[in-house]
Amino acid sequence: MTLTNLILMVIVLGVAFTLVRKFVQKRKNEEAEEKIKVDDRTYTLEMMTEFVKKRLDEITKINLYDIGLSEEELKRRKNKKYELKKALKGCTYGDINDKRYIKELIYDMLYNEYGVDEINVSKAIPFDVPSLLTSQDKFDIILYMYKNEFGYEALTEIIKKYNLADLKYIDGDSKPSYVITPEEIDNIYEKENFVLTFKDKLNVVVQRIYQHYKGYSSIDEIRDMNIDGISGGVSGLPESFLSQVAQTDGDYLGQIAEHKVPRACDSIWIMFQGKSIRLAFLSFGTEAELKRVCQNIYKFNNPGQLSDTNGYKINEMKDGSRVVVVRPSMSETWAFFVRKFDVKRATLEQIVKFPGKDETIDLLKYLVKGARIISLTGEQGCGKTTMLMAMIENIYETMNLRITETAFELHLRKIYPTRNILSMRETETISGQQCLDVQKKTDGSVNIIGEVATDPVASWMIQSAQVASKFTLFTHHAKTFPDLVTALRNSMLRAGVFNDERTAEEQVVSVLNFDIHLVKDFRGRRYIERITECIPVEDKNEYTYNYKKEKTIEGKIDKFMDNATMYFTKSTNRELYQYRNILEYHDGTYVLTNPISEKNIKEMLNNMDDVDAENFKKFVKVNWGIEAHRDSDMIED
Repeated sequence: MTLTNLILMVIVLGVAFTLVRKFVQKRKNEEAEEKIKVDDRTYTLEMMTEFVKKRLDEITKINLYDIGLSEEELKRRKNKKYELKKALKGCTYGDINDKRYIKELIYDMLYNEYGVDEINVSKAIPFDVPSLLTSQDKFDIILYMYKNEFGYEALTEIIKKYNLADLKYIDGDSKPSYVITPEEIDNIYEKENFVLTFKDKLNVVVQRIYQHYKGYSSIDEIRDMNIDGISGGVSGLPESFLSQVAQTDGDYLGQIAEHKVPRACDSIWIMFQGKSIRLAFLSFGTEAELKRVCQNIYKFNNPGQLSDTNGYKINEMKDGSRVVVVRPSMSETWAFFVRKFDVKRATLEQIVKFPGKDETIDLLKYLVKGARIISLTGEQGCGKTTMLMAMIENIYETMNLRITETAFELHLRKIYPTRNILSMRETETISGQQCLDVQKKTDGSVNIIGEVATDPVASWMIQSAQVASKFTLFTHHAKTFPDLVTALRNSMLRAGVFNDERTAEEQVVSVLNFDIHLVKDFRGRRYIERITECIPVEDKNEYTYNYKKEKTIEGKIDKFMDNATMYFTKSTNRELYQYRNILEYHDGTYVLTNPISEKNIKEMLNNMDDVDAENFKKFVKVNWGIEAHRDSDMIED
């Protein structure tokens, strides 16, 4: 056999092989199409979801080397396969870009492969028959249409437009609550009277398929909105209670079956502008779906397995949101909590809104520019983190910022990308104190501690405030100023820095300058309740009784006992600090009350530039009638 014949034989065999492969592949496609039997169920959400799952599974698992592709086509398909796998994984983490990619792919599959058109799309969701739409269907449509106009502010716009965050009475309750009812959603849908295009309808269907396949079920789109947070599984009856109920009250069990009594899987709450609002029109449907969401929502960066022996996980999502997940048997039901952090550049002008705000804003700015050690206290959700972010804006650009957090919440480098900022956080192997120890060696001017939540961190914060940094800002959950001092003092004692209460307390009050206390009232309004100044009490030498001048032994003993009594009193009962409010909130108005102490005024002036110093002098003169000067004013040019 000649070489030419051999080459011709190889070419013929290659062509034949390719043709056979193409025939086999074509036959497989035809068989797949035959499986899509068009009947009344073909275009239900369940059937289309199953189709999408199978097609995506085929794409990700197919062996590209077995289908006779050219080198160029093989490379293109490999890249597409890799992108798809990466995007499917990113969806689990809540990545918005990956979510968009997968939804576009699903849209293409349904339109080009499954044959969804203007007629059969309504078999998935009855768009053309409003009476057949569920409250969830209507909400999905409302949110989709608003998102087209307002983006991730869509939910905020809906709530504000229809006053959905107002207190209301429902189901004959004797007390009002924050809840959005199915009836409210029905009324909104009727008022809006949307005209949906085929593209709109298919996009709503795609979202519904996506959220049950790769998303976070009924909360998927809500989680992406610019709200404070969202939680699930925190109300209603857990599955474990149903058997107990069945044994004691059959009628009650019937009410549960008819969804008249909410179950844990019916529990969806949002945190909106300080208010915890129940979404009574939404549900996960089943305990299994709630469990699926809990098992996926915390998995960014592989934090480990959630198990019966490790019944909770605290982690962050890809967008920086903090997520906490708990499960039985640690908790009575599966539940999750997502806290979102708005990384927009918050300003004091946006936060402080009541009469007297101008003076309040000026005061807050001067406290920061004056390099005061400031605590921000208050209950969870009162706005401490937001206030902290707004105050940071007023720190001089020349100062390097060093931040310690339990989870990355502030995201200051996104807001101030040109500033010298380094954030650190605790991990399973690195404590908050270790983070602070490292920061001490990184030329930081200002220490910012997201939350003083542990004894070592509190102890380090007090010590570093004395020597290491220009000043410190931190948050704490104390209810009153004495509570704050006591908590920090006790942390110093428990950390083993001091053994004596008075010595520990002296250290605390020597560095703590001001406390800004925030509150959240019954209606969800957040504001500054007070700004308090801490004034350490100086230990003056008051031992004036000279027993040596006494001529009689009785006189000497009397004078000596007077001195001893004074010493004992000072050692046991002497006040170590005084505190007074320099600003208070009264009847909807901020009021400047007591003046800032002379010592703090002078120190603040010494830390300000010339312009701010002059403005601060005018501020204290106008509001408290104080003539103030800084040390440099006494130096001649």
